[in-house]
Amino acid sequence: MLLYIAIFIVTLISYLATYKNDEQSRRWIIGMMVFLALFVGLADMLGGYDRYIYGVLFDSLCFIDEPHKAYMPPLAIYDYYGSEFGYCALNFVITFVTHNRYIFIFIVTVIIYALICRSLMRYTGNYPFAVMVFMGLWFFFTFTYLRQVLAASIGWMAFEYAARRKPWHFFAIVLLAFSFHNSALVLLPMYFVPIKKFNSSSVIVILIGCALVGATNIAGMAFSGYGEVSGDIIRAEGYVEQAEEGAIRFEYVLEAVVFLTFIFLRYDDIDEGDELQVTMSNAAIIFCAMLLLFLRSENGGRISWFYMIGIISTITYLATNRRDFSMYNLALVGLFFGLFMRILLQWDYMLYPYKTFFTDGFRETDRIYQIYEYDHRYDEDKFYK
Repeated sequence: MLLYIAIFIVTLISYLATYKNDEQSRRWIIGMMVFLALFVGLADMLGGYDRYIYGVLFDSLCFIDEPHKAYMPPLAIYDYYGSEFGYCALNFVITFVTHNRYIFIFIVTVIIYALICRSLMRYTGNYPFAVMVFMGLWFFFTFTYLRQVLAASIGWMAFEYAARRKPWHFFAIVLLAFSFHNSALVLLPMYFVPIKKFNSSSVIVILIGCALVGATNIAGMAFSGYGEVSGDIIRAEGYVEQAEEGAIRFEYVLEAVVFLTFIFLRYDDIDEGDELQVTMSNAAIIFCAMLLLFLRSENGGRISWFYMIGIISTITYLATNRRDFSMYNLALVGLFFGLFMRILLQWDYMLYPYKTFFTDGFRETDRIYQIYEYDHRYDEDKFYK
């Protein structure tokens, strides 16, 4: 656990050392993203069940010529993710590089962090603070929800084209994201949101309306087919997001209210003439709206990920554009550290003790391994293929 906390503290120290600077170090953000990509990508099946389903479906492509060695029928990936043709294609391409599930996961993770790095550099000004927000909101999910995280990371590239009103670029990127996870459809309305700074009272009225709609679970039922895996596969227990479908997720309401409060406390700082920043602030508001629209859906939090870059960009801007360290900044540091610790403590054995796949064997405390490990040859030799 201390290893994870140390990474957050290093990020915080980097922010405290640079918050007065007008120019941020591109080397720092690239170096930090490379480190996090290695840290996550080299982990030995940490994060829970999802790595196993991605691994076994990748194997279904690798063993086309040797079906007796497969743990699922050859090409089973197309049965589960047939409509996510981009994800299937990526799996197929990677089979030409490796047949090893660990290398597969590592490659996908590196792609994810390269995309995240691009978005942080494009949409934020203070890189250490942006990384701190990222770590509080999304870092741990990059261990396990590879497919939807990859789709969201692709989708984030579309926001600059919404701001610049370049429809072909925007919709092409959304289509690409859709090909990795069909829930990327939620990005489509972003292009039609006016590039204007909305009145705070109007935003509140709209969000109340979203909460009322969310209470009916209409949005949740509409997107019920866009879960992480096929319905006949049961996800392991223990994820923060997991709850009884249809139950009101009060944490979604709390999260939306807290973020909206921090945004409105400094809403006047957002320059109406800065089209990109206005677009990102609107995306942050839509992120809150998504949480409220899906407040009775198990998948609601993950669907809102496609707009999370709006929160990262807007909160970072509002906290750092004045080049000071106030109670506002301190409260945000506390908030994101609290969110970081919440998941770290709740996921428990799915994250620590940390282990890479450079050492053979497995973690004795990992109950997910005990239930879902499908190829025990990896226990003896992580690189047997």
